[in-house]
Amino acid sequence: MRPILLLTILLSFACQHQAVMQKPVKYLALGDSYTIGHGVPEQDRFPVQFAERLRTDGIPAEDPRILATTGWTTGNLKNALQNAGLEKDYDLVSLLIGVNNQYQGRTLGEYETEFDQLLDSAIAYAGGDPAKVFVLSIPDYAYTPFGQNRPNPPAISTAIDAFNAVNKTLAEARGILYFDITPISRQGLAQPELVAGDGLHPSGEMYRRWVNTFYEVVKEKR
Repeated sequence: MRPILLLTILLSFACQHQAVMQKPVKYLALGDSYTIGHGVPEQDRFPVQFAERLRTDGIPAEDPRILATTGWTTGNLKNALQNAGLEKDYDLVSLLIGVNNQYQGRTLGEYETEFDQLLDSAIAYAGGDPAKVFVLSIPDYAYTPFGQNRPNPPAISTAIDAFNAVNKTLAEARGILYFDITPISRQGLAQPELVAGDGLHPSGEMYRRWVNTFYEVVKEKR
């Protein structure tokens, strides 16, 4: 057999073997209304957009598993995880939670304790590897029509900053990737297209900008 023909066969076999061996990415997204994409079509949710970006780049990805509900606090998410029966073999796990703690007037101390426990859970679902977990900061709803109709919008922003200081400190102490998407949310009044039709939640365009913020880094952690 001529060397060129043999090399061609070997390269073809190697490519086929690689394609077979490349398993689809399993991604678990944990959170509240910002993760489930309240007010936008399913394809506009940020976990769905992220998975689609992977596929566009030729990286096989399953549809994301989303465990999130509008109105959930850290305590609600903790309780839901106890009964979810999730496997502990996800390639990536994201966590975005806390706005309802702030909205309901729950304490920073409670948030710190429960968020830390949720990080434990997220790491466990990522097979025990904190490098496969990433945290998104809490958006600032003061920069929405809904937030502007609240009694004191600047106080909302101050409180959101305090909650984000907690989740950032806890995430970074564990070596977990942290992405600050709050500045994007604070463009909501100047750029109304970033807010969904309900006047409160992010639009698909805002979610797209969030994905742009973390995509290149997170895709390498899969």
